[in-house]
Order: sequence, then C-alpha cells, then structure tokens
Amino acid sequence: MRLHGRDGEIARIDRLVREARGGRGEALILRGEAGVGKTALLDHAAATAAGAGMAVLRGAGIETESGLPYAGLHLLLRRHLDRVDALPDGQAGALRAALGRGAAGEAGGDRFLVGLAVLTLLADLAEERPLLCVVDDVQWLDRESAAALLFAVRRLEAEPLAVLLAERDDDPAGGTAEPAASGLAGSGLAELRLRGLGRDAAASLLAERAAELPRYEISEVLAEAAGNPLALLELPALRSGGARAGSSRFARIQQGYADRVAALPAATRTLLLVAASDDGGDPGVILKAAGALGAAVADLEPAERRGLLSASEGRLEFRHPLVRTAVLAGAPLNARLEAHRALAAAYLDLGDPCHHAWHLAGSATGPDERVAAVLEEAAGAGGGTAAATAMLERAAGLSPDPVRRGRRLAAAARAAADGGLPEKAVALAERAGADLADPVERAELVLIRASLADEGDRGREAYRMLTATAESVAGAAPATAGYLFFKAAAAAANAGDIAALREIAARAEGHDLPNAHLVRAMATMFIGQDPLAADDAGDGAAALRALLEGRDECLGTRDMINAGWWQLLLGDIEGAHATAEDLERRCRDEGTIGLLALVLPLLARTRLMLGRYGEALTAATEGTRIAGDTGRHRLRIYNATVLALLAALQGDEGRCAELAAEALRRGLPPGAAHAAGALSLLDLGLGRHEAALARLADVVAGPGRQGAIASLPDLVEAAVRAGTPEAGRDAAARFQDWAARIRRPWAEAIALRCAALLADDPGGPYARAVELHREGGGSPFERARTELLYAEWLRRSRRRNDARPLLHSALEIFDRLGAAPWAERARSELRAAGESIAEQGAAAGPSATLTPQELQVVRLAAAGLSNREIGAQLFLSPRTIGYHLYKAFPKLGVASRAELARLDLNTA
Repeated sequence: MRLHGRDGEIARIDRLVREARGGRGEALILRGEAGVGKTALLDHAAATAAGAGMAVLRGAGIETESGLPYAGLHLLLRRHLDRVDALPDGQAGALRAALGRGAAGEAGGDRFLVGLAVLTLLADLAEERPLLCVVDDVQWLDRESAAALLFAVRRLEAEPLAVLLAERDDDPAGGTAEPAASGLAGSGLAELRLRGLGRDAAASLLAERAAELPRYEISEVLAEAAGNPLALLELPALRSGGARAGSSRFARIQQGYADRVAALPAATRTLLLVAASDDGGDPGVILKAAGALGAAVADLEPAERRGLLSASEGRLEFRHPLVRTAVLAGAPLNARLEAHRALAAAYLDLGDPCHHAWHLAGSATGPDERVAAVLEEAAGAGGGTAAATAMLERAAGLSPDPVRRGRRLAAAARAAADGGLPEKAVALAERAGADLADPVERAELVLIRASLADEGDRGREAYRMLTATAESVAGAAPATAGYLFFKAAAAAANAGDIAALREIAARAEGHDLPNAHLVRAMATMFIGQDPLAADDAGDGAAALRALLEGRDECLGTRDMINAGWWQLLLGDIEGAHATAEDLERRCRDEGTIGLLALVLPLLARTRLMLGRYGEALTAATEGTRIAGDTGRHRLRIYNATVLALLAALQGDEGRCAELAAEALRRGLPPGAAHAAGALSLLDLGLGRHEAALARLADVVAGPGRQGAIASLPDLVEAAVRAGTPEAGRDAAARFQDWAARIRRPWAEAIALRCAALLADDPGGPYARAVELHREGGGSPFERARTELLYAEWLRRSRRRNDARPLLHSALEIFDRLGAAPWAERARSELRAAGESIAEQGAAAGPSATLTPQELQVVRLAAAGLSNREIGAQLFLSPRTIGYHLYKAFPKLGVASRAELARLDLNTA
C-alpha cells in the first residue's frame, strides 16, 4: 500500500533498516497523535526488513494491561521464550522471573538485569539473522517493559539490530484510561515526529480510498481531518452512514467503531470483549475463555469481515487501539466482569498464576479476601519485584481487613524499594501506615521511607524520622530500635550534622540498646573526620574496627559500600580500594547493576587517590553511564566530580568546568565540595592562586566539610603563593589534627608539607615529608607535589644539586600521570636549576590510545574471558564486545586475543 506524503519519514526508516543490516544498531521513536500513521510506517518498516531478508519481531503496548509488569515484554518475546535458558545464568533467572516463568523461590534479580537479558536475547537473534524489532503503542507499555527496552536499546552499537518504537503523545480519543508513562520521555533516543499530511497528499489519499465521495464533501472532509490519515479513511464512511456531527473527529471515529461492534452478532461481541480484555492476543487463550461464555472460532468471521479484528503472526490484533477502546466502552459492566472471570479460569488451566490472579482481580467488584489472597500468593511466585509490587498493591485494595491491607501495602513498599521504585515505595509505605497500629510494623515503614530519603540527599529528614521511631519502640523492640538508631547515625553523618550524631549516640546509649556501641562507633568515626571539629573526637580507626566487627549486626550490602567510604575517610585508601574491588566483582558476577552503580563511584575515587588515573577514568565513565541508565542522578554527578578532578590534573580547563557545573549548581555535599576542589586545583596548577584561595575558603566553611579535607593542603599552598600565608594557618592546623587522628604516613607527609610552606626554616619538615611519602601508600601525585615544593625551596636556597633529583622524580610522576601543568612547572624548575631538558609528554603505554570502554574489554579478554562473559560483566552485548576488540587490536599492534597477554595493560 502506498503511503502518501511520507517520503521523508520512509527515507529515515529505510536508512535505519539499511544500517542495521550493515551491523550498526540504532533505535528510533515515532511520535504523533492517534491515527497520524505511526502503525502504517511500522508496517512499511516490517515489510521492507522482511523483503531484505531480516527477521521481524513485533510487540505493542495494551491499554488494559499497562499496569501489569512486563506484560509488554512478554508479548514481544513470546515466540522466543525457549531461548531464555541459553542466556547467562543471572540474566536467564531475571528474565524468567520477570515473565512469570521463574521456579518457585527463584529470585527476580536486579531489575536492570532484565534489560540486559533483553539485550542479549535480541543480540543472539540478530546474530543469526539481522533483526528489526518494532513496538507499537509504547504509551501503553507497562513501566517495567519500557525500562527494560530502554536499557537494551541504549546499548545498541555493533548489532545488526534496529528498534522502531511508536508512541502516541496525546489522547484525543478520550480513551478509558490515561496513557501510562512509558519511560521513554527524555530517553535521549532519536525521535521522528509525525505531523498531519499536507493538503495535496491528503487529497490523494482521499481520492484513492474514497473515490465515491461527492465532490462537494471533499473539502469538508479535508478540513475536518486536518491531514490525519485515519480520519481521512474513516470520516467518509461515517458521513455516508449518517453519523452525527458536532463532536471531535476522533470521538466520531470511535463512535463509528462502536456502531460497527454493536451491529455484530452477540457471540462475536463476546469474543471481541474477551480479546480486548487480554494483553497477549493468544488465540488459544482467547478462544478458551470465550468458549466458556458461549462463543466459538467461527464467531470471529463477522469481525474480520468488517475489518475490526485480524489474525497476524499467531495472535489476534485489533485494527486500531480505538477499536479496543470502543469494544470495552460499549460493553456493560457485568459482561466485562464475566470476560475477566473466563480469562482467569483459562490462565489457571494453563498454569499461569500471574495472569490468573490479575484477571481474577479484574472480576472483583469490591473487597474480596479470597481474591486478595490469590494475588498475594502470586506475588511470591517468582515474578520479580515489579510484578510483586503491583500484585500486592492490588491485593491490598481488595483486602476487607485493615491490618491485612496494611501488611500487604508494606510488603508492596518493600518490593518497590528493592525494585528501584523509590517514589512508589514511599507512597505505599505512607498508605500502609494508616492501617497499621503496631509500633514495630510502623517502624519498618519508617525505615523504608527514611532509607530512600537518605539515598535521595535528604539526610536530615531521614535521621529525624529514624530517631523518633527508634525512641517509640525502644522498650518493646530493643534490637529494632538499635538498628534504627544506627541507620539514623549513618544518615546524620551523610548530612554532615555532627551535633545530631552526638545526640543520636547518646540516646541509643541512654536506652541501653544491644547495638548502642555500634551507634557510638559510627558517631565517633564521623566526628573524627570533620576538619573543623573543635574537640578531639577520639580514635576513629578503633571506631571503624568496631563497626566492621559488627557488620553481621548492622551492615547489609549497601552498608558495606558505606564501609568502603568510611575506610577512605580514615585514610585507608588501599583498604577502601580492596573493598570496592570486591564489591565490584560481586556485582558483576551477580549482575546487580543497581548496586554496581553505587560501587563505581567508590572504585573511581580510590583509583584516583592511588594514582591509577586510567582505571579511575574507566570506572567513572562507566559509572556515569550506568547511573544515567538507572536514574541515579546523585551518583552520576559524583562520578562527574571524579572526571572533573582528572581534567583539572591534566589542565583541561573547559572540560573541568563543564563536569563540575551541575554539582556546584545543586550544592549538595560532598559532590559540591569535590567539584569546587577540582576547580581550585585547576586554578592552582595554572598559577591562579588568588582565585584558588577564594574558592577554597568557601569550600572548607561550607556543608559537607568531610569532602573538603583533601582541599585543605591546596588552600595552604594557594594562601602562601598568593602572599597571604596567614590565611592558610588554620587549614594547616586542621589537616595536621586530622592526619594525627588517622595515623597514615602519606597524610603525615602532606601535613608536614603544609607546615613547611608556612615555616621560616622549612628544610626539616620538607625532608621528613619526602621520607614519609617514600614509605609507600597514598597518592603519587601528592608525593610529586611535595618533592616539587621541596626542590623549589632548595633551588632558591642555592642548593641546586640537592634539588635536581627531587625534580626529576616529580617530573617523572607528573608526566606518567598526564598532569601537564605540574609537569611544566617541574620542567621549568629543572631549567632554572641549570639543566637543559627537552619537552616530553606522558610516557604512553600500549593502552594509552584506548577509550575507557575499550580498555575494560581488552583487560577482560587478556584474562581469558569470552565475548559473552565480558558482555555479562560490562552489561553489553557479545557483538559489541567484539566490535570494541576489533577497534582496539590495531591500536595495540596485535592481531589476536592470544597476543594480549604479553602487553602491559596497566595505565596511570
């Protein structure tokens, strides 16, 4: 069928298909009002792809199933479910659970792992034969299916796979429900917006499809249709049928469909109603349910003859979503309830507890404990956290007993929190609180809300909720109260509220709670990290040991990530890095992408502090991408501050400012302090000492001061070089106090460097600082800075021979790290010390030309992992892994994986 007036759109879609055949994956969203021609363009794409030898996979969002998690995904993948078991274990389990095919007790896994499973499955299909995946009516996709598809298509790189999505961005037809938020808004995917046809194209379509229309009506139809192809096709028939005017064109079209449905035999209407009430379009299910209501397969024929319903690719499909809407709107309530009951029975016979429970709920007219119990049982049948959330919430709505309703809402809140749906979890917890009177049960609800508030940068709100709740249950449930106080202390620490930390610890001890010593340890440790603390906070290292010894009592997986940050605050960089690497391996092995998003900022920061800049770049780059995919904006911004500091060290002013901008604009600790610290270090490296001093003075006095510890030595150097050493004395004293508490040689060395900068006779402090740096540990960049400052003083003291070895050592480190401004400063000092030294850049290893992602892939390949195993580790498709290796091999000068083992793939 010719598509009038769509030459530009067809060319864009044909290019999408052509590039997929050539091995370049891409996704495109078609947007436009109902009837504008989105489905026709999907049909054209499918026909074009099939004609070129590609496989075609089709799916659609179904209005009546938009609240059922993964319903859309099930519809899309239904013909290839036999391939799920061949996926990597973690992915297979997650997808089985999502599609309601998991074994009893099988965990649903990380919700983002479902998206990776979809990517791997589609990539596997495309490996056998180039693939076009088309999904219509995305606005009706359930959120979980939309999120999984979005996760997958964002990772299309080297796959022979095209994805074409059609989404209605209005609801002019007055449907029975508001379109579900598909999750594709602001996705960053390419979009093609469809407008109405131009007058000439509209006239051509009208002449082709309604040649019998009287001439005098043509202009009226063209004006009323406003270029909408569906209106151009349907309005002439409505006019000839005497349909009433005066309402919108889509209301009239829907009414026309309703009139056609009403004219059908009763058995055909029953069959249409059953089909409209289900999401799968499976003829076997629909005919089984319709048979229980007196309809048979022969009753399909009148609907097919009138163009309302058709059989395509083994499923029953309505001509247009407006037909489905008309069928549902025109059926009486008792008929709709009977259709759901019949579908529930059909799915029960097929052994599908999820759809059985969902349709049973659809047949309920009021509170019904029997149906609520069925939903609750189905929620635990291996359908994943998203399905469990939806079913438990529906079960609560059908619960006659308020206590059972509250408990089911609480369970739904827990499932939502575990599934990465924080807003939903909070709303469910608040609703549950209205029904639960037991203080311990209510305390669990507060814990859900407070934990999510803390993760959302609202630490003060979190610790206030937790503290008040802990007080209320201390007598009845001391262990619960102790855990709540512990979490309150952690939230207060995250908020940088030292006074609240002290108060929380005192309250826990006042109640003589079992975990009170851990709450005190938490407070002691964090108070000890405040560079502006007026008193000695005690031994933070001992407090950390107490916390780690009590991990079985208070530390879950997320708390272990926090423990890595605690180690970092105490100067145990190597220990924090080991914690981060262990957690990273665990997350990759288990496929827990949501948790990996929390681990990567810690990994990036520790690698940065250890001088492993290439690896820090890799971790922060991947962390930024995954944080964006999982909606963790706080983590994305934190990763950006690591990248900003790397840019500052390299002297890349534009990139540093760009990466620091959002953290500074939000002003939340510790990201804002780290961003300002990066810009200050840039200023210091470029010789803008006054600017660095002004910025750093604001940083150390602002919120999130723990994040400012690393900037205190920069403030001292900026103050001295700006000619105002008095402005740096307080910062030097505070850093010295902190270094004395953590007792790390590298920290003591930097404290001595600060003291030397301010001393009248700095030789002794400088010499001792260099000795401590050479004991190992800490940042090589900081060691090089100390050597450079000492050498500058030696040269000014006419001790050039003593200065030169220090300058050579500093220059070698700066060059290796790519710290260009600092290397130039060392080079200038060497020239001033009487050496003629050639310009040189960083010593480039074989991996220096690789992108961060290429470096990750190459390292894993060198370790012997297959493309499929690497893809599972990095959440990419195997073919994309092969593509990165193909690009990396020429850069490395190798021709095979076997040659990678002989290369030094470590980078600064």
